[in-house]
Amino acid sequence: MFWTILLAIATGMRTMTGIAVVCWAAYLGFLPVEGTWAFWTGKLVTVIVFTVFALGEYIGDTLPKTPSRTDLFPLLARLGFGVLVGLVIATALEQPKAGGVLLGVIGALIGTYGGYRLRMAGARALGRDLPVALAESALALGLCVLALEHIHKEILAAIGRAGGTL
Repeated sequence: MFWTILLAIATGMRTMTGIAVVCWAAYLGFLPVEGTWAFWTGKLVTVIVFTVFALGEYIGDTLPKTPSRTDLFPLLARLGFGVLVGLVIATALEQPKAGGVLLGVIGALIGTYGGYRLRMAGARALGRDLPVALAESALALGLCVLALEHIHKEILAAIGRAGGTL
């Protein structure tokens, strides 16, 4: 479940990216969520909704009037989605949900505050925010893909150990 923290870090950087990528993974069959409470993550409508939200966030994040991610509401949203991502991954891996919650909170906090500091430093160094914002969005997406690749490998290994079923 270590890789869950990367998904949560990405969620702290971009609230909707982690859940959108998790939904894509479930929809494409990389996460075994059928028959669990998280079944809804593998539905096409869910994939579409969270993908649209993630794309909207990428655009909104580049606007000058967007509130800081460290303000109360954006922070709570990042924590909430970090927990959700952690719970879905814990469910798919058949691991304790408390671990998913803990990794989700820790990762979301790291991504929120660490991403904020990196972005501010990058914007100061470049004298512009837009390239740094775009790079941060790409980094969040890349972290999610990397994490889910490893999580999928964990699932395949568990299936192999269980003799073909998880």
